[in-house]
Amino acid sequence: MSSPALFVKDLRKIYSVPERAAGLGASVRSFFHRTTKDVAAVDGISFSVEPGEIVGFLGPNGAGKTTTLKMLSGLLHPSGGSLEVLGHTPWRREKELLRQITLVMGQRNQLIWDLPVGDSLELNRVIYRIPKTDFESISGELTELLDLKPLLSKPARNLSLGERMKCEIAAALLHKPKVLFLDEPTIGLDITMQRRIRSFIGEYNRRHKSTVLLTSHYMADVEALCKRVVVIHHGKLLFDGELAKLAERFSPYKTISIKLESGSADVSSYGEVLSKDEGQVTLRVKKSEAAAVTAKLLAHLHINDLTISDPPIEDVIERVFAQ
Repeated sequence: MSSPALFVKDLRKIYSVPERAAGLGASVRSFFHRTTKDVAAVDGISFSVEPGEIVGFLGPNGAGKTTTLKMLSGLLHPSGGSLEVLGHTPWRREKELLRQITLVMGQRNQLIWDLPVGDSLELNRVIYRIPKTDFESISGELTELLDLKPLLSKPARNLSLGERMKCEIAAALLHKPKVLFLDEPTIGLDITMQRRIRSFIGEYNRRHKSTVLLTSHYMADVEALCKRVVVIHHGKLLFDGELAKLAERFSPYKTISIKLESGSADVSSYGEVLSKDEGQVTLRVKKSEAAAVTAKLLAHLHINDLTISDPPIEDVIERVFAQ
């Protein structure tokens, strides 16, 4: 049995945060005597990720996702617990590990602003000491997958957000890392570009068997790429398992969509009406009552089509955080 690519055990990151009351007097007093409080950004989480697995790492803003990714990539030293990436301790910043990982942050820029993209890629080749033949092979593959050819001669400052994000991803993958930490890689992109980035990540994973830990507030990213999700909130682990089972655990409801044969009918007695438009009705019912309600609908109404499904994943995630 192979060792996990990522291993996290009781991981913690505590920040000492200054605090003071408002007002001039409090400002003067804090100058001589500063008071602080400890804030746990990550509070004892544990999980592991197998080689080649794509895992969604979910949580609201401030949950501790980015802090965890920074500890996994060696940018932050944890306050407690243990973690390993490909058998290495990340904060030791060993060259052997750094050559095998990459961190892509949707709100950070690693391309050199005034240089053509091709020159930035060449600079990364030198930094990672990639042989010319290997560089030509992987850059050609990335150029094909991400359609970069028209962008290589453009300075980074002249790129649109979507174009820049594609080039950022290419620069981060030139050294063919085994582990990808992706922090909001599609943030701010239009729907078409989000789909292209998602498609690329999936294809790259299939070709190179890379391990991916993905954070995103776009549930379409998670649904398209991740069979498994890890959910944290206030620095604590809430859920670790298959995405399909997230709804089973946290949502007590099912959604029933029906298409009536003609006209409309009063369906409010069958469940909560979520939408109703020209014979198309969507109901929300308790999971335990879904079978009985479905039987009543089919017995009492003229129905052309009926589907039963779990609620949208966005609703489930919102319910998880609310709970």
